[in-house]
Amino acid sequence: MADSLAQKIIARAAGRSSVMPGEVVTAAVDLAMIHDSGGPRRVEPILRDLGVGLFDPSKVVLISDHFVPGDTPESADILEFTRNWAGQHRVTFHDGQGICHVVLPERGHLRPGMFVVGGDSHSPTGGAFGTYMFGIGATEMAGVLATGEIWLKVPQTILIEWRNRLSEGVTAKDMMLALCARIGMGGGRYQAIEFAGSTISSLSMQERMTLSNMAAELGAQAGLIAPDETTVAYLRKAGADVDTWQDLKTDIGAPLLDHLLFDGAALEPQVAAPHSPANATAIGDAPQTSIDVAYIGACTGAKYEDLKGAAGILRGRGVAAGVELLIAPASKRDQERATDEGIMKVFEDAGARILANACGICAGYGADRLGAGVTCISSTARNFKGRMGAPSSRVWLGSPLTVAASAVAGRIADPRNFLTLEISAI
Repeated sequence: MADSLAQKIIARAAGRSSVMPGEVVTAAVDLAMIHDSGGPRRVEPILRDLGVGLFDPSKVVLISDHFVPGDTPESADILEFTRNWAGQHRVTFHDGQGICHVVLPERGHLRPGMFVVGGDSHSPTGGAFGTYMFGIGATEMAGVLATGEIWLKVPQTILIEWRNRLSEGVTAKDMMLALCARIGMGGGRYQAIEFAGSTISSLSMQERMTLSNMAAELGAQAGLIAPDETTVAYLRKAGADVDTWQDLKTDIGAPLLDHLLFDGAALEPQVAAPHSPANATAIGDAPQTSIDVAYIGACTGAKYEDLKGAAGILRGRGVAAGVELLIAPASKRDQERATDEGIMKVFEDAGARILANACGICAGYGADRLGAGVTCISSTARNFKGRMGAPSSRVWLGSPLTVAASAVAGRIADPRNFLTLEISAI
């Protein structure tokens, strides 16, 4: 039988030799990831009412990222509760190390073929590593933590194939904004999207993570990429024990709900107008909108390679008058590496303000939320009305390169016009 990658992973988790799209199965969870916002403070009351503990503390990873740095009484209390809960239940806890979707793989918690749930909507990020990972709410997470199992309807697979290399100045974020415009926020139909093709093979793991992350914006349950040598090299460096992975791919002739083909070489930088990622267009077709804030942050847009790319634009340049450039590196390790390589100094020299390794204003947290009437261009995944601050603020989305170029220009700008320096030299 020809099976999709999603079918293969779910079948193993369900203890079956095979599963078919549309079947409802009960699957054993290899790992459950929770964070300080939707984790202990939400699940503990449910577990207490049920009179049960965790099914297996060694299979639970807790990460604090939403209420970090705890600079208000409420956030400090939530972080204290989170820390106490971690100690009581003896789970793996990464405290203030960065955003959960970046920290989880960088610390070696993911491997190809795993079946994982996360307490956050961008949990499909794990799919970049050949892991079937999707987001669930706190009530369902409490059930997983108590039993180690979850039921799901085996999804159909939408294969999105990209061919040819991206041009200089074009990134995975541009790919996803283009897809949001092309197939819409519901185009994933809560099925499994699988990214494939020569464009994907040429991408680094952090760029692949951006694709899987924003499968959520397409309305998919999971965003999968079949593992390859690039995957294995990243995970082994992170300390993961990777052995069998070669068969984790969609078979020729496997059932597909749809197969879409795109040309990576023809793609231009994209920007999405307020208030939806689906409002994306080629940057040359966008109005030259003046900005007040340029934000490079979030799991989608502030990983090490995102920071490096933005620094390639900003090196030797300053932020335009009247523009505030905010940088919130997605993980502490990525920031440390960027510091060692001089990338963070580029930002500081350009006039940027560096924020905590946390979700921050991407999810509407912290003191730097956007004020009334502010126009922002952001490397985040979403620009829904009021998500990043005042309902009257207006958020445009772009790649980290586009955000950096716009910070220099004082308006939405094409990053290709600023590539006077080789990014590799940064």
